[in-house]
Amino acid sequence: MLGRISGARFGFLGEAANSVGGYLAQCWPRARDRAGLDARAMLEAPRNAYLLLNVEPEFDCHDPQLALRALDTAGCVVSLGAYRGRATEYADVLLPVVPFTETAGSFVSTEGRLQSFNPAVRPFAQSRPAWKVLRVLGNLAAVPGFEYDTSEAVRDEACPAGSIAPRLDNAVRGDQVAPAPAGAGLQRVADVPVYRSDAIVRRAAALQRTRDAQPPVARVHPDTLSALGIQSGRRVRVRQGGGEALLEAAADTGVPPGCGRIAAAHALSASLGAMFAEIDLEAAP
Repeated sequence: MLGRISGARFGFLGEAANSVGGYLAQCWPRARDRAGLDARAMLEAPRNAYLLLNVEPEFDCHDPQLALRALDTAGCVVSLGAYRGRATEYADVLLPVVPFTETAGSFVSTEGRLQSFNPAVRPFAQSRPAWKVLRVLGNLAAVPGFEYDTSEAVRDEACPAGSIAPRLDNAVRGDQVAPAPAGAGLQRVADVPVYRSDAIVRRAAALQRTRDAQPPVARVHPDTLSALGIQSGRRVRVRQGGGEALLEAAADTGVPPGCGRIAAAHALSASLGAMFAEIDLEAAP
């Protein structure tokens, strides 16, 4: 609406490298004119079975506590990934799939440019590209639509030549934006550090030694720290949703009063809940 009023052009910035490609492949809840659930809804109303594809819930979900509770109560959890991680704690079946560097595939950029790539190295041991594993699972379950022999066949069905531009219009229809209700207590404001954003960079030893990969701290406005009786540099206990984390407090005038900035996607903060929710903060002994 602001774009129409001001005469400006409006566009979306995709959340990930292939967000547009996922949209074109109809990997979204209301695709193919059918009602469906998004990931959060499937966690809030736990399913009997989950299939995880290249996801580490303790790091990749908005609310790790919610995700792990849902997985713990499921009858069957199948995890497809290139790394074992903590999957052995909640998955019943682990199927090794290769990272993007070991398979062929395609991305569609935010501007709608289709770009294909080839593997840089051969798959490790008996791991397979995820699309091949999904194809076999679909065949075993007798589900139609899994008759692919190459990644190019998947690409050509999802993005036929000349079909991309007409399917992208940046339009927003019927969505209502309302401010969230004000919280009563200290509010967590979380971010995902650049070198904690996916399974590969989280395991890159050189990247984890950089400044951008330092362990998370509880960044709080000096006035808020003073009101809580906590000194900057002091070790604090952060409680949220039944979980807690021990972190160092840091005075930061860039954080609004009444808020605490605590990075997500890290082992030290993975026991906390939602990235934006109320937290308790107290000095640790």
